[in-house]
Amino acid sequence: MKTIFEFGTLTEFTDYFRDEQTCVEHFTAARFRSGEYCPHCRHDKIYRCANGKRYHCAKCKQDFTIRTKTVFGESKLPLRKWYIAVYLLCNTSKGISSVQLAKHVGVTQKTAWFMDHRIRKAMRDNKGKLFGTVEVDETFVGGLAKSQHKDKRRHIGTGGMGKMVVMGILQRNGPIVAGVVPNVRRETLQPKIHQHVEPGSAVFTDQWVGYNGLNSHFAHESVNHQKCFAAGEVHTQNIDSFWALFKRGYHGIYHQMSPKHLHRYVDEFVFRFNQRPLPMSGVFTNVVDRVTDNSQLPYKELTA
Repeated sequence: MKTIFEFGTLTEFTDYFRDEQTCVEHFTAARFRSGEYCPHCRHDKIYRCANGKRYHCAKCKQDFTIRTKTVFGESKLPLRKWYIAVYLLCNTSKGISSVQLAKHVGVTQKTAWFMDHRIRKAMRDNKGKLFGTVEVDETFVGGLAKSQHKDKRRHIGTGGMGKMVVMGILQRNGPIVAGVVPNVRRETLQPKIHQHVEPGSAVFTDQWVGYNGLNSHFAHESVNHQKCFAAGEVHTQNIDSFWALFKRGYHGIYHQMSPKHLHRYVDEFVFRFNQRPLPMSGVFTNVVDRVTDNSQLPYKELTA
């Protein structure tokens, strides 16, 4: 069973994964693409049990299934429903809510919400260092504190007061790295840039004081957004386009992202953005491969 196949439409996808057995064979091939092994001890000698659904390790003597210690875990949902959920989440530019996913897959909203977050865990994208021309910016997520209920209000103000902060670093014509940060202070922003950008790269930002001093390691230039959006090649319009896509998903699809789970939503949008050159089948295959390499995300951990 091959792990990569070409499809361009939902019809072709459902025709290929027409039944549960096809999905199981595909996921088995993906899980053991580098050879069979035990997920408990990594030993490479395993046996398939008589029922064909479980395996037994010759070393640690433990039983397991192809889902053991993956994002799918020991879920009782048919693998075909998981595959449909993966397809929908990775091939919709602004995401899909748990309410809509529940309708499409045929599960409860609570189950769909759990599936969404498990798949987002597999979407976590660990890119190497960015280089060349890099744009850096941050955005604020959440409503104004003055609009919140009095019991939940922590700050009164405008702009970023009381909001969550997401920082993004984008390589022009390349990938983006983004994540939740506690604030926009210099001591928070600049270590992230040093972590993810090759020294000597051209770094373009706005004129926020948190970026002052980057010239010691980068070719840093900034644009004054109060006067113009760009000064020749110096601009942050590409990362601004990513924020626009992220905000359309926030307002139009999800409506709210809790502080606890915001990083997973960010991972979702970053993954889709970085996978944009690939066909739908390639994006789907990448998610399935990551599912087999990720640890479990138990419901208790997700809701704790």
